[in-house]
This record gives sequence, structure tokens and C-alpha cells, in this order.
Amino acid sequence: MGEEKKIKYADVIIDISHEALDRVFQYRVPFSLWEKVETGSCVIVPFGRTNRKRKGYVIALKDQPDYDDQKIKDLDSIDETGLPVERQLIKVAAFLRRQYGGSMSQALRTVMPVRSKVKPRMEGWIDLVLTREEAGPLLKVWEKKHYKARARLLKRLLEEGRVSKSAAVKECGLPLKEIRRLEDKGIWTLTEKIAWRDPFPGLARETRPIVLNEDQERILQDYWDKRKKGQRGVHLLHGVTGSGKTEVYLALIEEVLAAGQQAIVLIPEISLTYQTVRRFYERFGGKIAVIHSRMSKGERYDATERIIRGEADLVIGARSALFAPVKNLGMIIIDEEHDGAYKSETTPKYHARETAIFRAGLAGADLVLGSATPLVETYARALTGEYGLWTLARRAGGALLPESQIVDLREEFKQGNRSIFSQELKAKMVDRLEKKEKIMLFLNRRGYAGFVSCRSCGQVVTCPHCDVSMTYHRDGSLRCHYCGYETPFHKICSVCGSPHVAAFGLGTEKVEAALFREFPGARVLRMDTDTTRKKNAYREILDTFSKGEADILLGTQMIVKGHDFPDVTLVGVLAADLSLFGSDFRSGERTFQLLCQAAGRAGRGDRRGEVVIQTYSPDHYAVKAAAKQSYEDFFREEYSFRRLMNYPPCAHMMMLLIQSDDQETAGLAVGRVEKMIRQSQDKETDPVQLLNPGPARVGKIRDQYRQVVYMKHRDPERLIDLKERLEPVLESHPLFGGILFQFDFDPMSLN
Repeated sequence: MGEEKKIKYADVIIDISHEALDRVFQYRVPFSLWEKVETGSCVIVPFGRTNRKRKGYVIALKDQPDYDDQKIKDLDSIDETGLPVERQLIKVAAFLRRQYGGSMSQALRTVMPVRSKVKPRMEGWIDLVLTREEAGPLLKVWEKKHYKARARLLKRLLEEGRVSKSAAVKECGLPLKEIRRLEDKGIWTLTEKIAWRDPFPGLARETRPIVLNEDQERILQDYWDKRKKGQRGVHLLHGVTGSGKTEVYLALIEEVLAAGQQAIVLIPEISLTYQTVRRFYERFGGKIAVIHSRMSKGERYDATERIIRGEADLVIGARSALFAPVKNLGMIIIDEEHDGAYKSETTPKYHARETAIFRAGLAGADLVLGSATPLVETYARALTGEYGLWTLARRAGGALLPESQIVDLREEFKQGNRSIFSQELKAKMVDRLEKKEKIMLFLNRRGYAGFVSCRSCGQVVTCPHCDVSMTYHRDGSLRCHYCGYETPFHKICSVCGSPHVAAFGLGTEKVEAALFREFPGARVLRMDTDTTRKKNAYREILDTFSKGEADILLGTQMIVKGHDFPDVTLVGVLAADLSLFGSDFRSGERTFQLLCQAAGRAGRGDRRGEVVIQTYSPDHYAVKAAAKQSYEDFFREEYSFRRLMNYPPCAHMMMLLIQSDDQETAGLAVGRVEKMIRQSQDKETDPVQLLNPGPARVGKIRDQYRQVVYMKHRDPERLIDLKERLEPVLESHPLFGGILFQFDFDPMSLN
């Protein structure tokens, strides 16, 4: 006898509406279906007491049952007509669960479209059925009988020919029920259809000829050649700032749509949405659906419905748009692929790039990653040939890269300059203001000052719920930018009673105050998280600046990513060091990216721009490479460091975050987890490396104490397998009751 095969069991969800994702039913897989059933399969199952045949989707396959085997029913069959997009999304959810941890339910809630119970907004028109000869006498009858509302509507129909449903109800005063009753009598017809909510009213299509330069045409030709050969894959579009990457995106999407397929474009920040969407609206008009977090429930519902119905061929949005229910996906584009916003902060902590690679593979689609400053991991894969590499080395339209100047703030201090602005930057700002040219000032921090402390005893004012310092704001409040806790600022120290409590550091509000003081005639706009809380606030700020109604745009990271203002000729980076010396191996990379992106806002029009980078570290390779706009110089130095320290892309990392509302419990838990991992690898010749398990960089957030375990190995499967073995133990072991565990594969920041 051969080896006995194990009986398979399938976890099935019957209803994939958002509310039902937790309702999983288990079925036995008949031997005849063993080779056919897989995660994501659409199956027919007997359901309920009457065993009525229902359609469901397999979300997991198991060798052991979760219930009494005698009570488990058999799957009936596989439904090959099941919607491919739903099968794809379930497979994507399974990928997220295995790669990044968490439950299948959490993964499904991440990828499945939220069907909020939003009533569709309808619009309708009323058209007269009666001839004018028939309607005239009827109008006189209604007027004589004092049917005033009926008469008003009939009179308007005779005058205008067609009346909207809303006007008939609101202006004529005729109830909808009465309109329908009279429609049944053949007096008029009521035609209704869904009126899709438009999150970007006023945008319209513009027919302009596509004119690509030689470099852009070369990329498009390479795409055509590969498509004709049936080759699909991942491509890195590496182009300097202002090189016309968006024009390449538009041309590629046009090819995809012409082939009858659909496309998804991801952008990292909500602040980028309006300018980006405007470019795409001009090219593709009403074919676009937009998805982002600040949309109303109705707008999100309408966008999802249009995608499902096939009325939207192009989906644009932030990270979550990757899971749009697009049925015939031909291309995914991730713009500014280096941006940290593409990494989820909640379980499963997926990265959009890796997830897009998986989804594109399922759909047989292309993936394009675009950036002037790609992640080191991405560029390394392109150099080895794992990704295709498309390069745009020059700015479009003959524009020149800006001239950059590094200012050593140490020398400024020695010369007695205590201002936020160096002498060089101040002189250039005066010059631009006189010439009526625009200025952008970038600071990698919001608020008024970085922290508040007592000059007498050194006590720093910290958040009572998080292990971080409070930030002082000009309205006299102290705020925690982790949990939102807010309290009034007091000048008296709560520890020593000294009256010498003061704010230190630099924030956007403080810079704004300095601008008003040193440039009293300048019109200043501040753009940070505090000024863009209201819906559409970011759009209003950018529109104001674009129309020339402001001279200086001051802001945090959101002003340096992707915006295109041709008349900005000066960019000032006020504190290049703020992101340089964090306790994270990516600190140099982040600094280089921010400085390059900031510098890239200058000189995108006819006049060459200038950039002034103020720093205390003028000799750091990230700063010097950014000033030269040389990604190659930066990559060479950074990759050498990563290879020496065995950091990504030379190895992979897995982070386990342990959280508890009790500090001692969290500390004991990290010790137990470390011991479990070491014992599980005693006999392995190439074990996973553990990196100093202990307190997280921010030891407490929202009253939760945090401990971390970092694991490192060259083979990603070793880390994922270790996670798969740990997860069920951590979830069920009585020693870990009440403790929250979160895994993160290849984290973008070290906690």
C-alpha cells in the first residue's frame, strides 16, 4: 500500500460583503477535487439545514479539522464562472497573511472593498408624453381645480420641454409619489439614473497631442516590444526630478486602455492627489475613479461601484487603491515608489510594492515603479536584472537641474548669525521677492518647536501616554503628535518650580513667525498636517500658491513630493540634519530622498532654479550627493554600508512588536520570546540572527509599553517560516494572555 493521503479541509466564506468576512465555514474537500481546490477557488457548497447550494470562496486549506469531523459536509464542486477579481483578491489576502502576519480576517478586511451602506444618489428628468394640444386643456382643468403643484410642473414642461426631478419636487412642490402616479396615467415619464459623486468637480478632459521626447519614446518602444512578445514584469522608471515621468505614465496607460485593459496608479500622499488627478483627468476624463482616505463614504462607494461596473478604467489613489476590484488589470504604476507611505502601519503591515508584484503576477499585468530616488532595495534589483530599468537622465523640455549650495550652519553660528535663515539663503530670498519669483522652504517637522524643557533642571515635558516629548504650538498648547494628547503650556517647571521653562528646536510655526518678522511684506502659506486637517485644505493651499497669490510656501514633507510649480526658482532646506541621525539604518537614505525631492521643486520652468541646503553635516555623503542630484553617488556609498552591516537588500529583516499596558509584563514577554526563538534554532547551522531584543525606540505609545525583537537572515523564507511557527504559539499560550503581538516583514522604520 502506498502512503496514506491526508484528508483536506477548506475554510470557506459564503458572503464576501465586508460585514461577513469573519463568518468562516469549514468543508471537507473530496478526493476528486484535491488537485483543483486552492486558496481563492470559487466553490459550490451545501449550506444550512436544507443544504441549499451556495457559492463561496476558499480562504484556507488545512490538513486537520477545526470541528468534529462527523459534522463537516463535503464541498460540492468548483464554480469556474466565479469572478476572477474576487479570487485574485482572496489570494492577495492569503499572501499578506503569510508574508506580514496577522489573521486571515485582518488580511481580507484589508483587500476586500468596503461596501458601506450608502444610498446611491439618483438624478432624474421628467419628459412630457402628452402633445401640446392634449396638455393645454389639462393644464386649465388642473388650474380650475386648484391642483397648483401639478399645474406648476405641467406649465414648466410646456415651456422648457424637460424638468429635473429635484426641481419638480422642490420648486414645483409635487411629491415624488404623485409624480410616479401621474406617470402611470401616461401624462409624463420619469427617467432616473445614478448620479455619481465627483470628489474633483470642475476638472475636465483636454484634448492635447501627446509629444514625447527621445528618452520617453525609447521607454515606450521598449514596453511595446516586450508586450508584443507577451513579456510582463516589473520595471523601474528612474528619472531625475522634472524628467517627465508622468508623461511616460500617461502614454503607457493609454496603450493599456487601448488594449481593453485597466490600470491602477498609486500615489503616496493625499497632498499629491489634486495635481496628479488633474493631469490624468485632462488625458482620460470620466474614465477615472479616485480612492483615498479623505473621501466621503458616498464618494468612496460611488468610486468602487463604478470600478465594479466597468465604468472606470483607471483607478488613482493612495496605498489602498491597490486592492480596487479591477477585473481586467493590465498595469499597476507606483509613483514615488520610495515613499514610506506605501508601508502600512496596521496589521498586516504590508508594503505596496511587494503586494503589487504579487497582484500583477496573478493578473498577468505589468508593474512600473517610478522615482528619482528609488529605494536601495529597488535599484539593487534593477541592477541585477530582476527588474527592468528605464532611465530618464535629463529634465524634460530642456530645463536644467537646479544649482545647489550647501551652507555650513556651524560657520554661520561662529559668525554670530542666530537667525533661522543663513546669510546666503536670506540674500537669495530678498532677491526672489524683489523679482516676484516664488520660494519654497522645506522643514522636516511641524509645530512651533521640537520640545519644551526647564533650563534650570533640564526636565523635558513629555506626554503622559507616550514616551515622547510634547511639541509646543504658537497657540500656547503642547501637543503629542503620536496620540493627540493636548495640554496648555506652563512656564513653571512641575519638578523644580523654576519659571524658566522654554521651547527649543525648530517647527513650521516658528519658521512662519520668523518669516513674518524678517520679510514683513511677503505673502506666506504654511502647509503641514495641522493646516491640512480639513477636507480640501491641501487643494486650497496649492491652488493659492499656483495662482500667484502667495510668495513663499513653507511646509513639511508634503510640499516636496511631486508638486510642479514652474515659477518656483528658489528652494531652501532649513534643517537637513533633522532626519539624518535617527536610530535607523535608513536615516541616510531618507535624508537623501527628502533633499533631492525638495531640490527638485526648483527651476521646473524656463528659469534655472537654485537650492540652499542648510546643515550641520556638510560632509555627509547623503547631503553631498543630494546637492549634486547624483543618485549613483549616494547608492554607491549606501550600498557599501548595507553590505557591510548585512541590512536590506543584502539581507531581510522581520520585526516582532510586543505591546502591553503593563511595563513588567511587556519586558517578561520579550525575554520569553527570545528564549523560544533561540531554543527553536539550537540545531540549525545557519540560524536566524537576533538583534538585541528589548525596549522599542519609543517605549510607550497610548499607554501601551512596547518591546521589539528584530530577526535577520539572507533567505526571506527562513524569516517567514519562523513567523509561521511563532504566531500560533503566541496567540494561544497562556503566558501571553492580554499581550498584543505584531509582525512586520522588512520594516521601513525601526521602532
